[in-house]
Parts: sequence; structure tokens; C-alpha cells
Amino acid sequence: MDNVTRGTTLATRTLIAGTSAERRRGLLGTESWRPGDALWIAPCEAIHTLGMQWPIDAIFLDKGKRIRKLSRSLRPWRIALCWTAVSVLELPAGALLESATEVGDILAFHLTSD
Repeated sequence: MDNVTRGTTLATRTLIAGTSAERRRGLLGTESWRPGDALWIAPCEAIHTLGMQWPIDAIFLDKGKRIRKLSRSLRPWRIALCWTAVSVLELPAGALLESATEVGDILAFHLTSD
């Protein structure tokens, strides 16, 4: 997944949480991420890190994949939301800083099925 506005890569492997069960599960129970992993939750306008083991970065997107809000290094046991979002992209903490991603940027997705 790329930040088209900045010309940077956010993730090389993006998984989709598109069903109700997948959205409820999210990253819960995941012990670690591989480098370059991301999780796209759609539809979604709010997330929580209750029960998570590590902080994450979260990107709230509108239907045009334009960034509406960023939550950097969201620690475990927190909630984040954006009423104008239609989906949320979860990344390892630090990915936003490394890619210089900002509100208003547009993302392009390269999705995988595994």
C-alpha cells in the first residue's frame, strides 16, 4: 500500500477485515506482525486496542481513500474514531512517521488474499 501523495510505501502486504467476524477480531490474538504488514478494516469508523499487546498506527480513510484522521502509536486499551471515515488502516507503530504520512494524503491499495 502506497501513499500516492508522498510517494512512499506504507505496507507491502495488506490484509482485509471485511466480514463482521473479521472486523470484530481485527488484530486481537495476533502475537506479532511481519515487516510490511497492514490490516484494512472496512467498513469502519472506530477502533479499539482493548486486549492488544503492542501499539499501532491507525489511518482513518474516506471513500476516496483520502486520509481524514491519523492516530499515531495508539497504545493498548485505547479507542480511536472518526465519524467521517468509512474504513481504517492499521499499521505497526512508527509506520506513519517513517512514511511522512499526513491528513489529506491519498492512499493506493495493493491487496493480498492470504
